[in-house]
Amino acid sequence: MGQELELQPQDSRHYFMLPQAPQDAGYYTYGQMKGKPSNGAYQYATASMITAILWVEREWQTMDGRKFGVGDISLTGGLANKDHKTHRSGLEVDIRPMRKDGKHEPCRWWDAEYDHDATEKLIELFCINSPVILIYFNGPNLPVVRKWPKHDDHFHLQLVA
Repeated sequence: MGQELELQPQDSRHYFMLPQAPQDAGYYTYGQMKGKPSNGAYQYATASMITAILWVEREWQTMDGRKFGVGDISLTGGLANKDHKTHRSGLEVDIRPMRKDGKHEPCRWWDAEYDHDATEKLIELFCINSPVILIYFNGPNLPVVRKWPKHDDHFHLQLVA
């Protein structure tokens, strides 16, 4: 018998878990809040969200050797979480801003390590071929981005349903 193909975990909505940072991927996964489930439990997404992330990571790899960080999407089954009133639809994702040093660590827009130009390019890539309806991030001088409390160290991106 041949080797069986391993499929990504799927939840009751038939959403798939984002692949957890494959070795050659242009992204890495992270957990933002203490006490939050790990190992992809907060990264279930619609097909359109997974497609958007994977499309952006392929384009990103052609331009930049650094990886971007993908955080919360949705808990399995769309369960509520006390830390987020959103992130239940599989159409919302948190992305870390880019760091100049490429480390896979948090970075706020006012930190010396924050790379404004790369963050702007990453946001632009999401907007080019994804049905983005809103982006929250407090970094200055970024088109299409709205300010929102507690969005200094990540941008929250939402796609059309």
